[in-house]
Amino acid sequence: MTRKRNSLFTLLLSVAIMIMLVGCATEGTDSTEAPAENDSASTDTTETEETAEDTTEYPIVVTHAFGETVIEEKPERVATIAWSNHDVALALGVVPVGFSAANYGVQDGSGVLPWTAEKLTELGEDSPTIYQDTDGLDFEAIADSAPDVILAAYSGITQEQYDTLSEIAPVVAYQEKPWVASWREQITFNSMGMGMAAEGEQLIADTEKLIQDKVSEYPELEGKKAAFLSVNGADLSSFYIYSTGDPRGEFLTELGMEYPESITSQMTDGNFFIQVSAENADMLNDLDIFVSYGNADTLAALQADPIFGEIPAVKRGSVVIIEDNTPLAAAGTPSTLSIEYTIDEYLTLLSEAVSKVE
Repeated sequence: MTRKRNSLFTLLLSVAIMIMLVGCATEGTDSTEAPAENDSASTDTTETEETAEDTTEYPIVVTHAFGETVIEEKPERVATIAWSNHDVALALGVVPVGFSAANYGVQDGSGVLPWTAEKLTELGEDSPTIYQDTDGLDFEAIADSAPDVILAAYSGITQEQYDTLSEIAPVVAYQEKPWVASWREQITFNSMGMGMAAEGEQLIADTEKLIQDKVSEYPELEGKKAAFLSVNGADLSSFYIYSTGDPRGEFLTELGMEYPESITSQMTDGNFFIQVSAENADMLNDLDIFVSYGNADTLAALQADPIFGEIPAVKRGSVVIIEDNTPLAAAGTPSTLSIEYTIDEYLTLLSEAVSKVE
């Protein structure tokens, strides 16, 4: 993965953050011990827990950007590559036989983001197989882990890489364009590839409820004009705005905020960002707040700039600066696990920015 390697922008673009998702068996189990006379009810519960897997019909056909992938039987060994797909498997209670190291936001050198590490511990895995593929996919390591399926619904693999991976195991690739799969799409297609589509649907519902419950505590966010940017305080000659088709922008709207027409009108269908020159920075004037990667000096640099300093959101400081290469920055492209881990912090920062709006 190369999006986050040469500059802040490429770091952000190649981060490209859901092979996860914890286990439905727990959800289906009543924690209260049933009395002896209810043994038949217990049997019914067990049968219900097994229904999703029992009713899955094979072969499963997953359509994606490179064609179709056919999965003949329930995969027992799941591998994931690229960003955050492993989080989907983990959230569904499946520890991948191997997954790609996170190359952004990790601060302890482990190659594992904190929400992933937390779930691995919960599932009893203390020595996962991690593919070191920053400089390209490690096909040998992937093959050595002997997967039955390779999940890559959120990735940037090429046709050539897809073809090579397909020689190892069936591959679940992205739908149309690289690096734009939402957290829902990550769950939908990765769970499908695992033979766990029903469990994936439940995970989506659970994650949606988590988001709704958390957002309900911040009614001040509703309807505020917002956008997710990439601004480099050391070079303000241009900047980037992520579209609502990108996971970063889409998640802001899911939290109740809206992109203004001054920005959406400039977005081309299918593009997940636009580059804007500084002289056109006035397109940000309609924003109540905006979010950007940066550091402790970024906001001060914006306020001191003769162009950016005139933008209302910048003037009043209603800007959320997420420190680069931190877990919260990595969660900018959310997965089901990263949402649960970071949503409180993110909503608090957004609320603080909104509080400065007159």
